[in-house]
Parts: sequence; structure tokens; C-alpha cells
Amino acid sequence: MTSANPRAMRADARRNYERLLAEARRAFGQSGIDASLEEIARRAEVGIGTLYRHFPTREALLEALLRERFDAQARAAERLLEHASPIEALKAWAVRMAEASTVYRGLVEALADALADESSQLYQSCHGMRESAGRLVERAHRAGELPEDVTVLEVLLLVNAAAWSSERAPGGEPSLERVVDLVFLGLRAR
Repeated sequence: MTSANPRAMRADARRNYERLLAEARRAFGQSGIDASLEEIARRAEVGIGTLYRHFPTREALLEALLRERFDAQARAAERLLEHASPIEALKAWAVRMAEASTVYRGLVEALADALADESSQLYQSCHGMRESAGRLVERAHRAGELPEDVTVLEVLLLVNAAAWSSERAPGGEPSLERVVDLVFLGLRAR
């Protein structure tokens, strides 16, 4: 069972939870999402059983690390609904989403997989991103700035593809924002 509310834990359990998150953030930042869970537990100075009590799967650990980013992304989508240009609002959201998707090497693929797997612990978070994007896509449809046949899933897949290609570009060129700009240039041209 995942520790859903760290504040409801005993003080020692909360400290372990926070140390595990800090070490996972560091390890995933250095080695990507395939970093050793055993090493994360060792560096957090807890046993692997403690890690698994808090985070029964790698996805549960990722979800806990990403929850704050995803919540911020949903809030940003709500604010962007007030932007003067619906397509520019959607593009701004897409850039932020692509940046969030590349915070750890390998995360792009995990998020793409989670979009299609309801049993994934990341699915609910990804579904929330899909709902946020959906409101922005619908607004762009209504304004005539995005073709009606472009679906929210297609936009998410394009953003994911932009993040993936940007992450693997030699020397960091082109930038993530440039790749997203090109995606939106193509969407507008339709």
C-alpha cells in the first residue's frame, strides 16, 4: 500500500518517506527512471522493505515524485484557459508538459505507456493531464485555431514525441521549445 498522505504517518515513517523521495529524485536525476531501487533505499539509510512499504512499485515512487509537477500542470492549464489565443495557450501548456516529461531520462516512455494502461499507477496522473489538455484543445477547436479532427490524445502523443526527440537530440539541438513550435506549426497548417 502506497503512503498516500505522508502527514498522517508517524514521525519516523514520514522521515523515511521524505528521505526515500529525496534519494529517488537524486538517483532518477542522475541515472534515469531505471536507477536501482536498492541503491535508493541504501542511500536513504532504510531497508528495501521500507521502500516497498511506502512505494510498492517503481511507478508508485515515480507517481509520488511527479504528483506535485502534475498538479502544477493542471493548475497551469486552468490559468491558460483565460489566455487570449487558445492555440498559444495550448502550445504554452505543451511546452511545460514536455519539460515535465523530460525531467528524468526514460520518463517520456513511461508516461506514454501509462496513458494506455489503466492498471498503471501513473495512469491516473496521466489521465488528469489528458483532461487538462482536453479543455485547452476544445477551446482551440471552438476558436477555429485547431482543426476539429485533431484529438487530445493526438496532441499528447505529439508532445510526447517532441519531448522524446528533444531528449535524444545530439548536443541538445534543437531545443524542446523549438520542437514543440514545429509541431504546432504543422497543426496550424492543416
